[in-house]
Amino acid sequence: MNPRARSKLISSGSRSLILAAVYIFLFAPIIIVMATSFDYGERAYVIFPPERFTFDAYLNIPEYIENGIYLSVGVGISAALGASLIGIPAALGIVRSDIPGKSLIMTLFRIPLQIPGVVMGLAFLQAYYAIGAATDWYANGTYIGLVIAHIFAATPFVIGAVVPVLQRFQPTLEEAAQTLGASRMTTFRKITLPLIAPGVFAGSLYAFMISFGDVPIAIFLSKPGTSTFPVEVFFALEQEFDTTILAASTLVVIFSLMVLLIIQRFSGLDVFVRTR
Repeated sequence: MNPRARSKLISSGSRSLILAAVYIFLFAPIIIVMATSFDYGERAYVIFPPERFTFDAYLNIPEYIENGIYLSVGVGISAALGASLIGIPAALGIVRSDIPGKSLIMTLFRIPLQIPGVVMGLAFLQAYYAIGAATDWYANGTYIGLVIAHIFAATPFVIGAVVPVLQRFQPTLEEAAQTLGASRMTTFRKITLPLIAPGVFAGSLYAFMISFGDVPIAIFLSKPGTSTFPVEVFFALEQEFDTTILAASTLVVIFSLMVLLIIQRFSGLDVFVRTR
């Protein structure tokens, strides 16, 4: 083998090893959690590899964990919808308007990204207490209170995904539609919205993921009966470890994988690339 071919082979082998190491680093924790969830036992530690294979942990998932998953999904969907309803008009205003200081406005919309989640959760808690003192209605510990806080945290992700798409958008398409007699609303619904759909879709999914996985904000705004799944897991691991937590986490991972497969099947994961 000549030196050039040997060098090329070594380079290819090195890339493969690096790639394999990256995949192991990323997926090993998830694989360990999924594997140990099938070894049910009343103990405060995990055994890997599992000593036995059983579905007992899945059959004994506590009701409060199930309720936490349902609540997280509901809050995540509501937060994604709310962030989209705010983010899409905001992105249109930032890109299309001629008002001065648009860069400052864009910076203001990015502020939630710079605020630590703990600070944001504490700020909303104090705000809800202040509103409750004035109106006798306390939003902390309620579904709507969680949704409002998550909308605040998730809206910058929608704006950040939609603005680049709008910047590449051709306004002449809207002008042509209006010239042919379409109203502004019809033009937006049939021309603008379908063309910026990749950005809207990506931003909404980002918003859902931020909401679903949030702990620092939700931990301040939750109470027994209205705790999201990550908060329930946090408290469960803090107080007493149970294999059923691993089982519930495995179900969430499988659900997330199924969602990605459905997205790939009907939309294609390149929808996220097209937003940049």
